[in-house]
Amino acid sequence: MTSAGGIPYLAIPGPSVMPERVLRAMHRSAPNIYEGDLIDMTAGLIPDLRAVARTSGDVAIYVANGHGAWEAALANTLMPGDKVLTMATGRFGHGWADIAAGLGVETELMDFGRSAPADPARLEARLRADADGRIKAVLATHVDTSTSVRSDMAALRAAIDAAGHPALLMADCIASLACDRFEMDRWGVDVAVAASQKGLMVPPGLGFVFFGERAAQTRAALPRVSRYWDWGPRADPDGFYQYFGGTAPTHHLYGLRAALDMIAEEGIGAIWDRHAHLARTIWAACEAWSDGGPLALNVAVPDHRSHAVTALRIGAPHGRDLRQWLRANAGVTLGIGLGMSDPDDPGGDGYFRIGHMGHVNAHMVLGVLGAMQAGMTALGIPHGSGALERAASVAAGP
Repeated sequence: MTSAGGIPYLAIPGPSVMPERVLRAMHRSAPNIYEGDLIDMTAGLIPDLRAVARTSGDVAIYVANGHGAWEAALANTLMPGDKVLTMATGRFGHGWADIAAGLGVETELMDFGRSAPADPARLEARLRADADGRIKAVLATHVDTSTSVRSDMAALRAAIDAAGHPALLMADCIASLACDRFEMDRWGVDVAVAASQKGLMVPPGLGFVFFGERAAQTRAALPRVSRYWDWGPRADPDGFYQYFGGTAPTHHLYGLRAALDMIAEEGIGAIWDRHAHLARTIWAACEAWSDGGPLALNVAVPDHRSHAVTALRIGAPHGRDLRQWLRANAGVTLGIGLGMSDPDDPGGDGYFRIGHMGHVNAHMVLGVLGAMQAGMTALGIPHGSGALERAASVAAGP
């Protein structure tokens, strides 16, 4: 088999597959950034972004990736010397904590490993012990892209409330927004951060911070926020340029408009259902392969797994070899084992990830699974039988 012909498929957990409709919307000459259609179109993005995050709160748009959105959320709610509690379920929880530390924020890490979600009981106990209220915010990753662990944001909010603690709940939804069910207002999330290159199906380059009333009040009480990161002018601009702290990311905005139209047409509930169905299709194949070989889902409990990305362990060097074979021979690129290294596998070569977020359907997922089975066969990696039949059965179901 060779990838010399046909369209290569990027099955990584972001940047995700970009729809032709998004690409066509972006393929245009530079627009006028001072008046005209772009200005009117941008104002219309805001209510549609709120609808995706399920919030009546505000949203600020940044010319940034997810790391920039992390920093923006922190810059508007914390000052140097403040303290946060970070609930880490993989590499990206640690990453957000590192951004906080770089801002002079004292960071306490509660690490749940790489295969389990954040534990609300541990959170409640820790906040009860924080009698003087030093912890100003709880940082939690809804879905950690490196491990595919999904945490229960509503349960974390309930734990904060049960402890009678005033800490803000801040959720990293970069991998989950418009993929996994996320209900910002209903779940009591005060701040949510997201980015354009995953469930929103737009190239990397836009970061989003959604914030509710409690977070807005926290921002209003701060003595200062850096001009660029300040979400106030972005959420309530006097002039168009204030949406972005300067020149607008023009072509990203056209792509985002097309993507939000597609999301509205399908319906966010239907999108959540589609992602859940496709995730179960992948899991069915992986469980069958694991019956006769080293492959295993990184997260054992289905309710703790993301519907946008699946992390797998297969043992070194099989993960690296399988990825390389698929890219060279089948035109399929899988995600690396990001943040999954250990003393016996310093390169994380025993892990890989399948991205199934955004603009994906059954034939794309089944194609990846078929290519993976071909690769394991070609490389002599032991695996159980009947995986593709099981996946097809799940894909064919309701």
